[in-house]
Amino acid sequence: MLLKGRVALVTGGATGIGEAIAQLFAAEGALVHIFDKDPEGCRAVAEQIAKSGGSAGSFAGDVRNFDQVSAWVSSAAERHGRLDILINNAGIFPRRAFMDMSEHDWDEMHDVNLKSMFHTARAVLPRMIEQQSGKIVNLSSVTFHLGVPGLTHYVSSKGGVVGFTRSLAREMGPQNIHVNCVTPGAIHTQSEANFVTPEQVRIFVENQSLRRRIEPLDVAKVCLFLSSDLSDGMTGQTLNVDGGWAMH
Repeated sequence: MLLKGRVALVTGGATGIGEAIAQLFAAEGALVHIFDKDPEGCRAVAEQIAKSGGSAGSFAGDVRNFDQVSAWVSSAAERHGRLDILINNAGIFPRRAFMDMSEHDWDEMHDVNLKSMFHTARAVLPRMIEQQSGKIVNLSSVTFHLGVPGLTHYVSSKGGVVGFTRSLAREMGPQNIHVNCVTPGAIHTQSEANFVTPEQVRIFVENQSLRRRIEPLDVAKVCLFLSSDLSDGMTGQTLNVDGGWAMH
């Protein structure tokens, strides 16, 4: 029970990596609050956690909307009197060749993948500063280390997440608030078939040192480490969970 009694906020918790994080954190004793644009999926995950004996609340909203994010954060703080963990997981992944990319494509990617973290951090940090404690984990991507064609807007946004993590860690360290980052690789999620082919999946695995699919739970376990006391000596760091694809 590494997170017993701690209040954990998870964005994009209805599916994939976010769902795995919410499930694992609840199993480790956290009081989980999920935020997602999919109200039914968000509610279903919370109900599943409750059936398993855990604690979870769901809140439907758009991470691009600060008022909605703030309402979610406030509801969790009012219910429990504290906020301990923020997992910034929400993101989108549409492929687009750079010369076919519109300004809207670029702005939407950065609003969802990067600006959303500004919104959540701004909403959560006043409480964490008051407590003089907190753990923030931001989800970036291994594509930042690799550079990938057809994803210039995505890679740029995920690179921004790494920079955001480092600077915020410097600024919040004196307040005993830890800010770290995870860069997942090719993760075996339910939505994967929407944006990659079986041939691309085969190539992903061949490029990894570990010749197996990396699952959402693999990422969730690293987020658990960064959210628990086990990582108390770390901040501003970026950890790859990619099966040994990129090494830095």
